[in-house]
Amino acid sequence: MIRTSTAPDRSDCTMAFGQSAGPGASHRQVAELLELLQNVGHADFKDARGPMGLNQRQAAGRFTAEEATELIDQLHEAQYRAEQEAEAASGVESKPDTLTPAQSEPAPTTMSDEARAKMERAVRSASTKSLVLEVRRRGWIVTKPKP
Repeated sequence: MIRTSTAPDRSDCTMAFGQSAGPGASHRQVAELLELLQNVGHADFKDARGPMGLNQRQAAGRFTAEEATELIDQLHEAQYRAEQEAEAASGVESKPDTLTPAQSEPAPTTMSDEARAKMERAVRSASTKSLVLEVRRRGWIVTKPKP
């Protein structure tokens, strides 16, 4: 008696549903990716899912090494373009590599009450996202307040 298998032939299936197609990203890549997304104004991967076009697996923080590299490069390029546009808009030349002590000290803040009130109105009217991006651009760490 000859037995034949009744199970379907699955030799054409390359991978199970929901699995990534490559080696996983390193912890360093995922951390850098999260930092770059936060610099853009997203709280985490889930927050960036829609705007960045991440799938469900990526929104959970699971990337292949290739996906992470591509997204990191994309975010670095966007950050570079934004910095170049900001410099061009403000007419500022490239920053020097080294600063003299006089250059590194902050300028004294001598504002009139009217100028200070105008600045405060501008800050209050700015969106939260804009404020967060500007503060992060200046090197500060911003977190959401706890309810």
